[in-house]
Amino acid sequence: MKRTLFLLLLWVGVSCLLAQPHEKMIKVIVIPNHADWSYRVGEEAEFHVKVLKNHVCMKGVKLEYQISEDMMAVRKKGNLILTDEVCCIKLGTMRQPGFLRCRVFVKDAGQVYEGCATAAFDPVKIRPTTEFPSDFIEFWEDAKTENAKIPIDPKLRLLAGRCTSKVNVYELNIQNYRLGSRIYGILCVPKQKGRYPALLRVPGAGVRSYSGLVQDAEKGMITLEIGIHGIPVTMENSFYNDLLFGALHNYQYFNWEHRDSVYYKRVYLGCFRAVDYIFTMNEFDGTNIGVLGISQGGALAIATAALDKRVKGLVAFYPALCDLTGYLHGRAGGWPHLFKNPSDVGIVNRQIQTSRYYDTVNFAKILKTTGFYFWGYNDRVCPPTSTFSAYNVISAPKQLKIMEECTHFAYPELWFQAKEWMDTVLGVKKE
Repeated sequence: MKRTLFLLLLWVGVSCLLAQPHEKMIKVIVIPNHADWSYRVGEEAEFHVKVLKNHVCMKGVKLEYQISEDMMAVRKKGNLILTDEVCCIKLGTMRQPGFLRCRVFVKDAGQVYEGCATAAFDPVKIRPTTEFPSDFIEFWEDAKTENAKIPIDPKLRLLAGRCTSKVNVYELNIQNYRLGSRIYGILCVPKQKGRYPALLRVPGAGVRSYSGLVQDAEKGMITLEIGIHGIPVTMENSFYNDLLFGALHNYQYFNWEHRDSVYYKRVYLGCFRAVDYIFTMNEFDGTNIGVLGISQGGALAIATAALDKRVKGLVAFYPALCDLTGYLHGRAGGWPHLFKNPSDVGIVNRQIQTSRYYDTVNFAKILKTTGFYFWGYNDRVCPPTSTFSAYNVISAPKQLKIMEECTHFAYPELWFQAKEWMDTVLGVKKE
């Protein structure tokens, strides 16, 4: 049992673990009156609230509540005294598909505790606000063609301390975007001679080191986990902290005024280049390759699969960069919430034009790869209005798992399901 849990935690990755909610002494439980948290447009929703301490319902507690559409300003707020074990809050309804969120706060001994639930109103009918540029495919195919002119020039450094009896582990770096610019990652290759399927993991937001998917490689597959910033991925934490709060602080907002200057152009091309490298490997079976990512990585996974038809399957958990212009239409947009508080109209107009070439929605529109998706209704990092905007335009085979209460994290059970799904798609042999 201990070994199984250890392997799972390695696969999920540090970024997910940091997002996992912590247990609190007092729990504010907000329960929709529909078990699936789902309502029809025009249907009235109500939530029931109880407060637990030591698993016992508290009474006489003062509640403060706020009701708002997904990521929008508060439309209603109030206070209640919990005279019984449970009280009722009437949310009202929505006149268009979307989400209505109720946040409930309790103060006790100087601490504030929060509970939250989000009602979904016909979410499968949510349509995106962003537009699809007429030259979207041409833009990216031209960018890939130019990038292909640069030699991959792979460099491998064996990480002896990370190798196992079954797997060799390397720090890999390859050339990308311009001569001298490189992307780095952790490559794991089975030691036994043969030809194997491959899994590419693309990263969530941040600046950090990476461990690689060693245990997955031990099952009989090549794994490559990349960073996006063109820096080694095996340095001390202080190195990444200096960049996170220094030169790469808020990198997600860099250069959105022009489509060829935005930070993410090199990032997207780096994901395609990683697939190119895998196809040069003698150990790769030449066919079975998948891509996986969460949050920012979920967006990168969808983009990679959309523009590289060689990818056979993708896993995207709560993808970012979905329907970025949502805020300009009075509803939630995706991380990094580029247009939530716009100021200069001229800059915003240029950013709108650029955003269309990087919006996950537009990659989703041309996606032909089978996919496994997951998110929760309480996510305020990659809000469900934005993720459904992308999911609803996917015509490729797709499977969506919803854990309604989840914020920006996933329970281990969902990772097990995604892992097994990808193994099946890639034809990984069961142990």
